[in-house]
Amino acid sequence: MGAGGISLRLAERGDAERLHEALCALSRDLGDMHGAGADDLVRAAFGPAPVFRAQLAEGGPGPLWGVAVYSPVFSTTRAAAGAYVSDLWVSPRARGAGLGQRLLSAAARDAARHWGAAFVKLTVYDDNLDAQRFYARLGFVPAQGETVFTLDREGMARLG
Repeated sequence: MGAGGISLRLAERGDAERLHEALCALSRDLGDMHGAGADDLVRAAFGPAPVFRAQLAEGGPGPLWGVAVYSPVFSTTRAAAGAYVSDLWVSPRARGAGLGQRLLSAAARDAARHWGAAFVKLTVYDDNLDAQRFYARLGFVPAQGETVFTLDREGMARLG
């Protein structure tokens, strides 16, 4: 099946296991550790205070063809809400057919409807040149003069 026969939809609670499998595949592709299980995804996306939404690309039962996971952000400099895309994955069997762009477009439209998002932000590993070229082709512009900092759980505890 080509990417043209693939439909996109917003993830629901019952999709947690398939979403988990797709995100595990993304972690494997990137050589990343994968810490979140399906139960973690259920709590984070479908619990009382959801912190992310996900678009799924599917062509029937079985593994997903792609996924985009995104969360709200707010920028005081832009004076607007935005969507932070934390994960974008397309199955190797569908790469090169425009599915990544379709997933990003669906995420951007949903974020605009859901929380008024006026921009999309994401992070790309420095050594992932293919992803950098892909996002540049879509019009994404690298942030100049910014460095991403992360504070882990232990660091948060030390903050008091």
